[in-house]
Amino acid sequence: MSLDLYPPLNVRVITPTLELHGATDELLARLLLLVRAGVAGGSPDVFDDPMSLYEDNPVRERRWLQSIWRGRGTVRPEQWRLYFVVMVDGKAVGMQDVLGNNFDDFRTVSTFSWLAPGARGRGLGREMRAAILHLAFEGFGAAEATSEAFFDNVASNRVSEVLGYQPDGTDWATRRGEPAVLNRWRLGRQDWARNRRSDIDLIGVEECRPVLFIQH
Repeated sequence: MSLDLYPPLNVRVITPTLELHGATDELLARLLLLVRAGVAGGSPDVFDDPMSLYEDNPVRERRWLQSIWRGRGTVRPEQWRLYFVVMVDGKAVGMQDVLGNNFDDFRTVSTFSWLAPGARGRGLGREMRAAILHLAFEGFGAAEATSEAFFDNVASNRVSEVLGYQPDGTDWATRRGEPAVLNRWRLGRQDWARNRRSDIDLIGVEECRPVLFIQH
């Protein structure tokens, strides 16, 4: 796909530690090696159903790619999702997504991410979340960001807590068909602004906003 035809692929978010790049097919090809090796192993399971990353090869690879391509093609005022590849020292190590539902009405986003097993435990999860929040609040003018994580996903819940999210109750979801409790988190613009960082740069955002139907 030509980057000029789809401006979200040109968006970059740069921090001192990592970069988020719009998920081009070339970058997805690099991530495919990680998906092929498996990123959902270990206990506890962290993804809710349905999740292609739980599938067996090569079904996992095809469904993962198809879900991203489908997301690119269903950008509407009431629903959009941007996919970013997490780059560290020029190496693709995971993905960070941001989702808007009725964004122009409510200015609320949610996030989703994963890291390759070898990239975990280095603080990258917190840094990539901080990067995508900067894009949402500073770049898109979000008023609120939400997040969810299973009660036993210690790393994700800790990231939300450290970044200033407030607990927002619980919910239920299934993972591999088994029910489990989700912790819900909410971050308002004022809470984000208290710890707003000055070392995160945004590239290509203005061209992206009209694609997402962001009017003001």
